[in-house]
Amino acid sequence: MDTPRLPPATDGRLVENVMHFARTLRAAGLPVGPGRVIDAVNALKAVGVTNKADFYWTLHAVFVSRRDQRDLFDQAFHVFWRNPDLLKKMMSLLLPEMTGPEQPQGEEISRRLADALNEGRDSKPKAEEVEEKVEIEATLTWSDRELLNRMDFEKMSAEEWREARRAIARLTLPLAEVTTRRFRPTPSGARADLRATLRAALRAGGDVIPLRWKKPRTRTPPLVVLCDISGSMTRYSRMALHFMHALTNDRDRVYSFLFGTRLTNVTRDLRLKDVDAALDRVAEHAEDWSGGTRIGQCLREFNLRWSRRVLGQGAVVLFVSDGLDRDAGAGGLAREVERLHKSCRRLIWLNPLLRYDQFQPKSLGIRAILPHVDEFRPAHNLASMAELVQVLNAPPTATNAGLAKWREKAA
Repeated sequence: MDTPRLPPATDGRLVENVMHFARTLRAAGLPVGPGRVIDAVNALKAVGVTNKADFYWTLHAVFVSRRDQRDLFDQAFHVFWRNPDLLKKMMSLLLPEMTGPEQPQGEEISRRLADALNEGRDSKPKAEEVEEKVEIEATLTWSDRELLNRMDFEKMSAEEWREARRAIARLTLPLAEVTTRRFRPTPSGARADLRATLRAALRAGGDVIPLRWKKPRTRTPPLVVLCDISGSMTRYSRMALHFMHALTNDRDRVYSFLFGTRLTNVTRDLRLKDVDAALDRVAEHAEDWSGGTRIGQCLREFNLRWSRRVLGQGAVVLFVSDGLDRDAGAGGLAREVERLHKSCRRLIWLNPLLRYDQFQPKSLGIRAILPHVDEFRPAHNLASMAELVQVLNAPPTATNAGLAKWREKAA
């Protein structure tokens, strides 16, 4: 069989279609500008593309700059270049008959991609354009604030995704202040400050001894975020990174760590004010993005290298993970989580799997972690983020009714 070839660049169709493809990626949320379009065209001319695989990976090398963009690019490529009829219904563009690497069967098209492909589509298609019915499994409508708060991050369209990012950027996470061992002066109180009293008496010549008072200082405890970036957490870890960036720029003493098969400290990266620049820096340092998960090994490294540095003064730990461990709970996972729990004031587990009504804590990793956490809560939409704020403001308790229920099921 002859290898499919691209149409010659001189007829203008290749450049035009690459430009339309770049517009689709930009509408879907990828940072694609005019410079990348020019780079893509020059790359195709330089490589001399003669088959579908070269064409795919050439565009991938130009348009994909972070690992979390791979899935969206892959879906956009297959929809845009593989099915001319679909594109004709969606964008009324002329496409070459070009096929790319095979798309996995049964994969649901991203709502962000479907929304981007529908952008600019005529509300009344022409008669010749409705010969064949093409359906897309997505709801291309704008949702109000209440529906957006309850919508799963994985099912959001491009516009809803941007709105969710803006809502998270405005989110604040106040923590209840805790009492420290230091004191500060106060006009009245139950504890006398003898040192301040003697100094005041010396200034007065000893004739009068004015009594001075003091009370314990209070300070907001440090916040440590441990976020899972394995393949099963890709969609949610991306939104969690926006949440971590908002926390880092809203308060002091926030420490952020990513883990998959290894542990990565991204605290300094997330201190950049520009969220896009911060996430680009994070993508450069986190080499195990969308890979496997070794929770026990990563927690062991955190306990050995970082716990004494960041878990002092009653720190609160947010553990964002689905608990699906590659080592199936082996490698001392229960021991490391127990040590982490004893090193902090409060350990809160945010698990996106709780979005399922039929969720059961049957995996070995989840069963190893559950006995050593103070809170077990979902983290799949904006409403769950708002509930987290209320939980952190409430007085800490040893356990809650929901956690006790999950522990019974895991037993």
